[in-house]
Amino acid sequence: MEIIPAIDIIDGKCVRLTKGDYAQKKIYNENPAEVAREFEAAGIKRLHVVDLDGAKAGKIVNLKVLESIAEATDLIIDFGGGVKTISDVSDILNAGGDIVTIGSLAVKQPQVIEEWLMEFGTDKFLIGADVLDEKIKIGGWLEDSGLNIYDFIGKLLSLGATHIFCTDISKDGVMEGPSIDLYKKIMEQHPEINLIASGGVSNFDDVLQLKEIGCGGAIIGKAIYEGKITLKQLATIN
Repeated sequence: MEIIPAIDIIDGKCVRLTKGDYAQKKIYNENPAEVAREFEAAGIKRLHVVDLDGAKAGKIVNLKVLESIAEATDLIIDFGGGVKTISDVSDILNAGGDIVTIGSLAVKQPQVIEEWLMEFGTDKFLIGADVLDEKIKIGGWLEDSGLNIYDFIGKLLSLGATHIFCTDISKDGVMEGPSIDLYKKIMEQHPEINLIASGGVSNFDDVLQLKEIGCGGAIIGKAIYEGKITLKQLATIN
């Protein structure tokens, strides 16, 4: 299973939210590249970077942060938040991103995602399914889509998507454990999926449990920053 630490960006700084609430923001470091170097030094290979300003604004805001992380490390970086156009995809890849993270656009314009998957290749995209009570949320988790999580993932797979992560918003940032039952249900309905879990990881046992049920990866944020999991422990998983 792939361990993927998360760096969430607001105003160029490394932050974490609680349940996606921008009012519940905690700044952990004013230099995200410094955080990324620490991850790399500990043996981590991949990084999940979210432009929270971009997700809220509907356009990429913190591309310079991606450039600084890419220049400072050799990490595989997936980057998203506010991606709307093919130019955005090119900008991310040109700025040093290896993978483009897509959220709301996959809900609103699935035909565009299908075109991009064919043009750039499926390995260049990580598509997010952000869920609350089994319904997909979009626009930085601020807007209801009305879509069911299982139908949405089925649609993504039919379009050719191969890398999908699922965040249970109710679990995000509260460190009360990941949505094991939700992930099991997704994988039962879609056994071909390479599912990356996101949200709720509170300790190393949670990570081991995600590995045991068959998740292909785990995105971990607050548990690292709050010292609930050590980078040394996570390096043993990779």
